[in-house]
Amino acid sequence: MGFRSVCIENRCRCSYSGGYLVVTGEAATTKIHLSEIASLTLCTTKVYVSAYLMSELAKSKIPVTFCDEKCFPIAESLPLHGAHNCVTRVESQMDWSLPSKKRLWQKVVRDKIAAQSEVLQLMNAPREAKMLKGYAEDVRSGDPTNREAAAAALYFSTLFGASFNRDQDSDLNASLNYGYSILLSKVSREIVSRGYLTHLGIKHQSDFNQWNLSCDFMEPFRPFIDLTVIQSGLSEFCTEMRRLLIDVMNRDVSFDEGKYKMGSVVSLYIQSCFDALERRGTIDDIKMYSML
Repeated sequence: MGFRSVCIENRCRCSYSGGYLVVTGEAATTKIHLSEIASLTLCTTKVYVSAYLMSELAKSKIPVTFCDEKCFPIAESLPLHGAHNCVTRVESQMDWSLPSKKRLWQKVVRDKIAAQSEVLQLMNAPREAKMLKGYAEDVRSGDPTNREAAAAALYFSTLFGASFNRDQDSDLNASLNYGYSILLSKVSREIVSRGYLTHLGIKHQSDFNQWNLSCDFMEPFRPFIDLTVIQSGLSEFCTEMRRLLIDVMNRDVSFDEGKYKMGSVVSLYIQSCFDALERRGTIDDIKMYSML
């Protein structure tokens, strides 16, 4: 499994030779073996990528994220075949029971709110953090009272001020959205690699969103992105911020009585969710990470 999150920021040509990604720039040429690469992000539109390289990256199941002229991710390559038994997996996915999906969504929302509470604890807001813990305990199967939205309102106003709005055009929102897109990319890869469809969610059901299931499973990890942005100390959506967020899956967190890379935690969490839906495990088997 690769461990490098490779980011291309300057004009160059990316090609393939003998198992290596070859990056030919104006001043130098760099080679990285594909076995070392976890993901490749093209942060500029001034990059030429060979079809041969794209083919080899797909064979190695290495995702490539393409960014627009503002350095914001707009597309990603994923292999067409994620597992040898993908037809069986998709058929099973379409048969997941509504009660099972509701119970899993309850767990996902509780974990998300618990993570938001931890962020507020770390940001010295103990009263609001305690309130969020109460919200998490109140979440019922399927979250019919929308505790998720109530928690989000308290969380963001405490974290960023009463005037903060997620729809604002700001450097802060640009950084958050960039981090969320990196997270969405990781979650989508985990889903596809197991042979499931990202289109069919357990809660998100939009006809216009091909990432419904990804949007479901990424929720408990959003607060980790928020904390990363806050702790960076950077007020602008700059190159340093993008580099920090691209590497976010390599950061350590507490999980299952040990320290794990966030990328590994995401993978284990999603596998546990599938195990619960497929009745290979239970909701109680799904372990949550901690930032404390």
